Amino acid sequence: MKTKHKATGVFRFLKWSALTLVVLIGLITSYMMHPQFGKRPSGERLKRIQQSKQFKDGKFRNNSPTPQLTQSWTVAFSDYFFKRSAETSPKHKIPSVPVDWDSLFTRSHGLVWLGHSSYLLRTDGKTILVDPVLSGSISPIPGSGKAFAGADVITADVLPAIDYLFISHDHYDHMDYKTLKALQPRVGKIIVGLGVGEHLEYWGYHSDQIIEKDWWDQVDLGNGFHVTVTPARHFSGRSIWSANTLWASYVLETPSRKLYLGGDSGYDSHFKEIGDKLGPFDLAILENGQYDLSWKYIHMMPEEVVQAAKDLQAAKLLPVHSSKFVLANHAWYEPLERISKEASIQRQPLLTPRIGEVVDLDEPHDSPNYWWKTD
Repeated sequence: MKTKHKATGVFRFLKWSALTLVVLIGLITSYMMHPQFGKRPSGERLKRIQQSKQFKDGKFRNNSPTPQLTQSWTVAFSDYFFKRSAETSPKHKIPSVPVDWDSLFTRSHGLVWLGHSSYLLRTDGKTILVDPVLSGSISPIPGSGKAFAGADVITADVLPAIDYLFISHDHYDHMDYKTLKALQPRVGKIIVGLGVGEHLEYWGYHSDQIIEKDWWDQVDLGNGFHVTVTPARHFSGRSIWSANTLWASYVLETPSRKLYLGGDSGYDSHFKEIGDKLGPFDLAILENGQYDLSWKYIHMMPEEVVQAAKDLQAAKLLPVHSSKFVLANHAWYEPLERISKEASIQRQPLLTPRIGEVVDLDEPHDSPNYWWKTD
């Protein structure tokens, strides 16, 4: 009798476990259908992708072999759990400032860093926005990936009309669904790499808003504004799909400036190639943060960022990709600390504004002000 009751109990346990698993899979599948996960390229867009020199064996590829993980999973997990800095997040609010819009729009050439890789440029009468993530989170998992206190001083609803919006690639920390949905009515043109337009059309952008190009393609925006889509060493992907859209950097020439908009990239020879072909640059904006030895080929170390600026022949360097979200093991302030030291050694003029601070690009303070030391 006991054996029968025991068997019945086991059966009930397995039955409820199976039912729970089915429900869980159903909930996850349903959630993954949310528009924020984007849409895979198809139709004529996919045919165009398949003609790209960067697209091989069903995926976009870097110019150099680029393993995403350069150490074993065992080492990577060990570093994450046992060598993680105790200061990945600041103890107090980031010392950001409210944007002085009057100050920005009265300047001929101004810039505002919005935290992480988001920034807004006002130059030669045009307003330019890059990689806006202004919803307070960079994770599709509810309740995770939250911005640091004080780092989210700007939301999409207060931004001015945008003439040109650049997206470097489709990762969540560069291409935010909520932000882009809110901005759509106020965006003139949005410039992206091949395939990224599929997400945008799915989210309500019109085809005539989207300029979607391959590496080394050139675009005349009119009125003296010209863009060249340039390589980066990284990867892409939303949902479970990877490398089906193209990651990129951009060279933006205005009537009076030449700017390099870097996106995410590991260090490689493409920086020197871009510098030799299209430089020198008045300003290079490069990622500096969320790095690790375990993924050193897809994100630069701070010292490499300075070398990349040298390769690009950049008069000034603005480091971004830090001070807003936790995506790596290092202390939140370490990227700025290390790059300011290296820039001093290599005599590379460096801009380190606070989030929200208006930078006058005609008269910038091109030495670090070390605001991160106030925490």
